[in-house]
Amino acid sequence: MKRRGLMIVIALNLVALIGLVFAYPHLMVSPGPVAKGHAAIAGDCFACHVPWRGISSALCIDCHALPDIGLRTTKGVALPPQSLKTAFHQDLLEQDCMACHSDHQGPKLTQRSRKPFSHALLRPAVQEQCASCHRPPTDNLHRQMTAGAAGSCQTCHSQTAWKPATFEHDKLFVLDRDHNTECATCHVANDYSRYTCYGCHEHTPANIRAEHQEEGIRNFDNCVECHRDPGVEPQEQGGGEGRNRRERD
Repeated sequence: MKRRGLMIVIALNLVALIGLVFAYPHLMVSPGPVAKGHAAIAGDCFACHVPWRGISSALCIDCHALPDIGLRTTKGVALPPQSLKTAFHQDLLEQDCMACHSDHQGPKLTQRSRKPFSHALLRPAVQEQCASCHRPPTDNLHRQMTAGAAGSCQTCHSQTAWKPATFEHDKLFVLDRDHNTECATCHVANDYSRYTCYGCHEHTPANIRAEHQEEGIRNFDNCVECHRDPGVEPQEQGGGEGRNRRERD
């Protein structure tokens, strides 16, 4: 009898607890205050949450109309030009708001209020257009790059994090034991928008001109176009790129 009474008390407490969760969810289970823009619905958890299923992107879109995100407010008022951000939400592969957003600030020492942006949600064609969302860097290193290089952010940077950046020099020129030297040897004054091979060995304009003209090669201004690997003959690189150049020229 005592056991039955204990079970009834436990059951009543569980019912009361569940009732409190539904009646005052913002007090019972909230992980922290919501974002400032959602202060008006701070006490209405079901404006964003579906019972037993969590946050619903469909509920987000009920207020944040997809065609308007980044262009208009939730009331349809056009945003002033100076405050406009690039509208990229319309180019997402799927509408997964929680992949990037988390409105509950939570404990300051254990949780951030905003998750990192997931580039994987963007359509492949948009992923390549870094400048559509990111302002080009203006530091000396990036400023000296040529317009082909400066627009190819993926050459050095990954979509998971801007830093650290890695540059695979071998894609342009293999730095073997004889060429593993300081950058300024080829990039004079640390100007990475250009390079020169006329600083070492027999690499002088006159010698290079004579050697290439003997082979019938007249276009030899861009050395690395044929000589990307100093340890391999040009005709063996890139499927006979050097040999084909001789035949064309």
